[in-house]
Amino acid sequence: MKQRIITAIVAAAIFLPIVMYGKLPFLLFVYLLASIGLYELVKMKGLPILSFGSVYSFILLWAILLPQSAMNLLDNYGYTKADILLISMILLLSYTVLSKNRFTFDDAGFLVMSVLYVGFGFYYLCETRQTGLIYIFFVLFTIWATDSGAYFVGRAMGKKKLWPEISPNKTIEGSIGGIVCAWIVALLFAVLSSIETTFLQLFVMSTLISIFGQIGDLVESAFKRYYGVKDSGNLLPGHGGILDRLDSLIFVLPVLHVLNLL
Repeated sequence: MKQRIITAIVAAAIFLPIVMYGKLPFLLFVYLLASIGLYELVKMKGLPILSFGSVYSFILLWAILLPQSAMNLLDNYGYTKADILLISMILLLSYTVLSKNRFTFDDAGFLVMSVLYVGFGFYYLCETRQTGLIYIFFVLFTIWATDSGAYFVGRAMGKKKLWPEISPNKTIEGSIGGIVCAWIVALLFAVLSSIETTFLQLFVMSTLISIFGQIGDLVESAFKRYYGVKDSGNLLPGHGGILDRLDSLIFVLPVLHVLNLL
C-alpha cells in the first residue's frame, strides 16, 4: 500500500502540471503515454516490437493522435483518418501474404484493434483538454470516486459477484456504490465549480463515466486474463502499467465525445 501511495503521488506531481499547462508539452506527453500503452498490448500479445507489423502500428497510432489542426493540412490533399486506417488495414493484410503467414490475420486484427483502442482513447484526451480543463478534472474525479466507492462498498457489503470469470473480486454492490459516488461528484461540481454544464447533464455524464469506466476496467482485466499476465506493465510500481491506470479513462472519453457530451 505504501508503494502504491508513493507512486500515485509522484505520478500526480508529473501528470497534473502538464495537463494544466496544456499546449505542446501536453500533446507530447499524450503521445508518450499512448505509445507506452500500445507497447504494453504488443508485448502482452507476444509480438516482436521491431517487426514490420509492430513498428507500423506505432506509426498508425501517431497518425491517429494528430490534432485537428494537423489533420486540416491533410484535408487539403483529400485525406482523412478514415483513409489512413483503410490504407493501413490493406498494408497489414498484404504483409500476411508477404511474410508467408508468419504474421497472421489474427496478428493484423490485434494490432488494428489495439491502435484504435489506445489511439482514439488518448486522442479524445487531447480533445477533452481543448474543451476545457474543468472537464478533464470532472472525468478524472468521477473515475476515481467510482473506483474508491466500488472498492470500499464492495469490501463492506459486497456479496454478489459482478463478473467472476474476468475479475473475481468485483461485486454488484460495489459497482452500484461506485455509481452513487460518481453522482456525488456530479453534485459537488454543480454546486462548487464554475463548470458551464447543468446538473442534469453532469448527472448523465457521471452515470455514463461510472458505468463505462467500470466496463473499461473489465476490458483490461479480460485482456490480461486471456494473455495470462497480472499487469499490463511494470512502469508504475504497485499499480502496474499505463493501461492498468488509464483503462477507464481511455474507454470513457470516446463515448462522451461520440454522444456529444463533451
